[in-house]
Amino acid sequence: MSKETPCIAVCMIDPRTRLCFGCGRTLPEIARWHKMDSAERLAVMALLPARMAEAGLEQIEARPKRA
Repeated sequence: MSKETPCIAVCMIDPRTRLCFGCGRTLPEIARWHKMDSAERLAVMALLPARMAEAGLEQIEARPKRA
């Protein structure tokens, strides 16, 4: 995955927090991600670890790609 996306291809929204279990973004953030400039993406990404911890969601590790 790109360094400008937190996506780890675990795309499921937690119904309680409305955050993606894989990356911690909200659906509106995911929907407009491609329209954000680099600075906005990096700013959102900086918030994600704390956001997920506050929501009580464990960060999931990306699955290794199959050869």
